[in-house]
Amino acid sequence: MQTRTLGRSGIAVSIVGLGTNNFGDRTDFAASAKVLYRALDLGITLIDTADAYGKTHGASEEIIGRLLGPRRKDVVLATKFGIEPGRRGRGRGRASRAYIMEAVEASLKRLRTDWIDLYQVHQPDPETPIEETLGALDDLVKAGKVRAVGCSNFSADRVEAAMGVAQARGLTAFVAAQDQYSLLARGIERALLPALARHGLALLPYFPLASGLLTGKYKPGAAMPEGSRLSYSQRHIARFVTETNWRMVEALQAFCDARGRGLLELAFGWLVGNPRVASVIAGATRPEQLDANVRAVDWALTPAERAEVERITEAATDPGQGRIREGDGAAA
Repeated sequence: MQTRTLGRSGIAVSIVGLGTNNFGDRTDFAASAKVLYRALDLGITLIDTADAYGKTHGASEEIIGRLLGPRRKDVVLATKFGIEPGRRGRGRGRASRAYIMEAVEASLKRLRTDWIDLYQVHQPDPETPIEETLGALDDLVKAGKVRAVGCSNFSADRVEAAMGVAQARGLTAFVAAQDQYSLLARGIERALLPALARHGLALLPYFPLASGLLTGKYKPGAAMPEGSRLSYSQRHIARFVTETNWRMVEALQAFCDARGRGLLELAFGWLVGNPRVASVIAGATRPEQLDANVRAVDWALTPAERAEVERITEAATDPGQGRIREGDGAAA
């Protein structure tokens, strides 16, 4: 498994990460165990969760903590704070010092660990000054409870502001940003990606397969596979199932067919071809999905191939095309 460094932290992570937003929700304990242990066997070291994941607050973290045991030392464990499940847009006050100090202790307890490798602000908090948030996170790093910090669903302006404050006040700075990014959602290329590059932050893309549209298993006009996210989540259907996306998927499929490749390979290969990407975070409900994800990163696109797929998906650079708005980070 190839590894990359998480920004300027010096922490190495596997190029394919495991997102666990299904743990404790669509995936029960037994199924989660199969997925997590297969990930470890494949050499996946980045395990990403959040206190908001699961049908109940902290369910995903609790499952991970029970499963890892002595293998905790083998993984880079990332979690997030600042949002409650099913309550999108309610990040107010959830990046304050008081909230962070309570949240981190709860996460440490559920994860059954003494430290968190990457602690991330799940979404912006419009009520709390970034100085307060960064000050609290800096204290956690100095106390040894957190190794590195990051953000998720921040705009370029917010990233710039946070990095400026960290530098001016000598506080621990973000090393990574977790945001939606895929061939069908390229809006962050306009402002956020340049901001990350200026400050040396790594990108951790979520929804790399656009909720399944980039797996090749969905067809226009056909019923969605039973159990798939697009078979039950109206929010994700509204975000991803559009005429524009179908046109791009059909063109991308033709591109892959002409080269004897699969759409999944293209989705992963294109992402890992970006040096700003440290690890592609993909969820899984079955072990075989992880096998496919790990195989998919082997496609190294040529410059000409990369230019062609970016021409095909030019419409996905529209900031409104599948974009996660600030305050809508529950799915990250």
